[in-house]
Order: sequence, then C-alpha cells, then structure tokens
Amino acid sequence: MTSAPHRDVRGVDVVPPPPGYRLAELDDTRDRRLIQDVDRWGFAFEPDPNDAEREVWTLEPGRSVGVWDERGTEARLAAVHSSYAFQLPVPGGRRLPTSGLTWVAVHPGHRRRGLARAMVTAHLARSVARGEVLSALYAAEAAIYGRYGYGIATQFTRLQVPRGRRLHTVAGSEDLLVELDTADAGRHGADLDRVHRAVQRPGWITRDTDALRTSHLTDRPSARRDAERLRVAVVRTVDGEPRGYAVFRRANRWSQTGLPDGRVTVHESAALDPAAARALWGTLTDLDLMGTVETGDLALDDPLVHLLGDLRGTNARVHDGVWIRILDLPAVLATRTYAAPVDVVLEVTDAVVPANAGRWHLRGTGSAEITRTDEPAHLAIDVADLASVYLGTFSLAALAGAGRVQELVPGHLAAAATAFGWPVAPANSWGF
Repeated sequence: MTSAPHRDVRGVDVVPPPPGYRLAELDDTRDRRLIQDVDRWGFAFEPDPNDAEREVWTLEPGRSVGVWDERGTEARLAAVHSSYAFQLPVPGGRRLPTSGLTWVAVHPGHRRRGLARAMVTAHLARSVARGEVLSALYAAEAAIYGRYGYGIATQFTRLQVPRGRRLHTVAGSEDLLVELDTADAGRHGADLDRVHRAVQRPGWITRDTDALRTSHLTDRPSARRDAERLRVAVVRTVDGEPRGYAVFRRANRWSQTGLPDGRVTVHESAALDPAAARALWGTLTDLDLMGTVETGDLALDDPLVHLLGDLRGTNARVHDGVWIRILDLPAVLATRTYAAPVDVVLEVTDAVVPANAGRWHLRGTGSAEITRTDEPAHLAIDVADLASVYLGTFSLAALAGAGRVQELVPGHLAAAATAFGWPVAPANSWGF
C-alpha cells in the first residue's frame, strides 16, 4: 500500500515510500556496487566479464537516489534511479535545463509497493529544486511514464538499406573526403563531438561530460558478437574540417548460395549539410562484401530518408524516442519559438505538479508571453499531451482527432496547431 502524497515545498505532489522503506541520496563511489546490482536485477542482465576493463561510469555525483528496505536487521537497497544534467534544445534554438532520468530500477522482490512512484515524484521535486524546467527519459516500458505527466517528444526510424541502393545526387559531395578508421576516443572524440554539437534540431541532446563522450566510443567486447571492432567514418572537407560521421561495425557473412552478405550496423550518424550526408551514406552503402546497412536512430526527416526517395524494402519502422515532462510550464512555453502567431487560452491539467494546472493565456508572434488568466479556455489538454506537442513532433490537431485535446471554442485549434509545429523533426541520436 502506498502512502498519501504530500505537497513538496517546490509544488510537486511527492508520494513517500511505504512504511519500512526510506528514500536517500546515494554515493556514486561507496554505493556503486549496490546500484549496479539493483540495476541488473531490474533489467535482467549480467555484464560480460570481458567488458570490465572498458566500462565507463557515466552517472554524475549527487544525482543518484535509492530506496532502502529497512524492515529487517540490515538495510538493503531495493530501488534506484539517477539523472543527468542536460540542456535540451527547443524550437528556435534555445536550450533548457533538463534532468535526464535514467537507471530507474526496482528489485523484483519489491515490486507493486509504490517504490517507482515514490522515486519518480521525488525525482521531479529534486529537478525543480535544481532549476531544471524539464525532465527527459527513454521509456523501457511505455505504459509507465504517462501517469507521471511524461509525453513522447521525439520519434525515430531505423532503416535496412540494401548495398548499392541508388541515392540521389548532391552537388559537392564528390569534393568531400570520407575517412574510415578504427574508433578511438582520443583521436576522433573531439571531431565527432564538434559535428554532433553543430546539429540544429529540437530534442538533440549533447554529451556534456567526459564520461559520456568517452562511453560513446568505448569498444566493449560483448558488443561485437562476431562483428569487427568499432569503426568510424568521418566526412571532411579538403581542409580537414569535419562535416559528418558515422560510428559503425561490419559483420562478415555469406549467403547459402556463396554470395557475400555482410551487415553494416551503424550506431550513430550525423551530417551538417546535404553534401556531407550524401558522401557519408554513399560510402556506407557501398562497402565491399556487405549486403545490408542497418542505420541507427534517424530523425523522421533525416537526409537519408530523402536521399533514398523510396523506402520500399528498407523495413522502415517508427519508434518513440525521448519522453519529456514539463516541470515549469510558463518558463517552458515562453522559451520556444512559435512557427506562426499564437493567441490561445489553454486549460491544463496536471495531477503531479499542480503549479502547472489551470488556465494559461499564450500569445505572441515568434516568441510568446504566457500569463495565468480567468478568461474562458479555448483548448483543454493534459500536461503529458502538451509535452508531446511542445517540440513539434505531434500536432495539436492530430491529438484532438484522438480525443486527447478538446477544442472548447471552435476556430482556435487549427491556428494553435500551426503555431506549435516546427519545420525540422525533433530527434535525438543516442539513448541514456
């Protein structure tokens, strides 16, 4: 049985753990083994011993919290979660302080007791206290996080591109050089990070610590699975300036008829202009002895999608990417740029952060101001659905068609949907 929620001084309805359990901040050094053990129980995996020397601890000090079971003679760690300090880019290019929720795990011996709810609501309160106006995560189970006000904010697709598939011609691509090399954080990390940071796309989270940047290029033996070591393809101008990259592996195999049918698995890619994208994918889709290129997470409007032109035979599928949770509604809505003039009164519901709830008048051209109001509302929306339209991934009109947004005053939905849209699809290239 869970305890009744109490209103945190920061305006979050925090649910305490049940009797006999205690929330406490964890020490990333002293408690590391216990954190790892709960994570392995929660996600049912056992690390490969061969990875031990290469493993990188990416969690940041002071941001990990656990739930201790104190009902016996010795306290035991029953659940854990942590977070990263991110800066999330929003439409218009501004970056908002965001708490990246990660490592959420409950030991299976302590499930269905409200530990996850206690942790997530405490995480939201701690994030607000740090001045983080958004929380972001990747959901292992999609059914869990909507109840806490998270909504899907980015999507991605993955493609399987046959070798030699025709790509549209792009002027200038033949003037670029594509350097193929074995991945090395010391030699390639700065160039890849430079390209990654230059991408202009809502939701595109950068790796802002040395540990995250190092982990990105760490070649774990268990990840090879009969494939080669980690490789990089770096697209450069004749002057050596990096304009794109891919991190990938090849696995050699042969068909039953004796033909080469290897696989190129791309873990991450980015390109800063059409010529760089054409040079990169032209190289990856024409490697000797390979039959298929499997892409990493691509934005729905990634250049490769339109270089191909025809997605038949690529097994294209759409997946949910980053979920976000709005913690400070006026700060969040006033920060992004709007694609068209906006003048709408929103009736927002929020069961966990009541400070967000109520009527808000959003108005402006490009930038907008937001104020509380007693005026009649034009649209009614829950905070989780507002999160899903915030970066421009989903349309207010599309959600209204599913009954998730209500147009209370006819004539306001279309204009608001246009304003919340964005010409570049939100995306992120890596999971955390």
